[in-house]
Amino acid sequence: MTGILMVLGVYTAASGAGLTCAGRWPFCDGFLGLFPANWGSFIEWFHRLVAMLTGFLILGTTVKAWREGVAARVRWALVVATVILPFQIVLGALTVTEYEWVILTAHYVVATSIFTAVVAAAAWGLTDRGIPRVADAIRLALVGAPIMLVLTPHTFVSFGPLSQATYYVVGLATYGALVAATLWANAAHESRADVYGRLRFVTGPASVVVVALLIAGRQVYGPTLQLAHLGGTVVALVLVVAAAVLVRGGLPRPPEGVSNDAD
Repeated sequence: MTGILMVLGVYTAASGAGLTCAGRWPFCDGFLGLFPANWGSFIEWFHRLVAMLTGFLILGTTVKAWREGVAARVRWALVVATVILPFQIVLGALTVTEYEWVILTAHYVVATSIFTAVVAAAAWGLTDRGIPRVADAIRLALVGAPIMLVLTPHTFVSFGPLSQATYYVVGLATYGALVAATLWANAAHESRADVYGRLRFVTGPASVVVVALLIAGRQVYGPTLQLAHLGGTVVALVLVVAAAVLVRGGLPRPPEGVSNDAD
């Protein structure tokens, strides 16, 4: 839901719908100020609706995690997401009333932070159940990284609203897979010399590069920034391929509670 919300936000901004609803927040421009008056304001209104539902979902999951006494790292990851949430709400309002690039960038950075926290909570929760599939996460990133290269902002394709939304769907999936693979490899490694230790030192930097690309992708204007973004995407692809090579070499059986699918 957090990822879907972020993609909706990208599409809303790219289509210009973020300036609808008569520039008001939380009200809109339709019946009683609670509903949209046209298609453009519907996009913005629907984005707000999904944001509200996602916020309650994160809050509810956090409360449930604490009540059920799940692993501390899962609970605290969810607490981080919940604590950040009010700042995201305020920034969301400012993107409507102010609509400045600094605010838009901060809005996306905070959203990415929430996404990272909930991905970490999910990854650690699966670790505790012995479900993680490290190699599957790497394969997902290996599919996503070349697509990100093709969709590099304003380089090979027109970077319109639909292209931007597609780019961020793929980018967030790739980033989430790399974060999960890093956390799973970190939980599984027995020493810095084993393959898990090497893997996390590849997927970790790759995830940092990918998230930087996603944050910067909204501000790519002019040939210099386009070239820099393209170079960063190539670096991410190389790192993902390196991780895939490590996985292809075979992962040793991890400790109890962590699984892989490369045997």
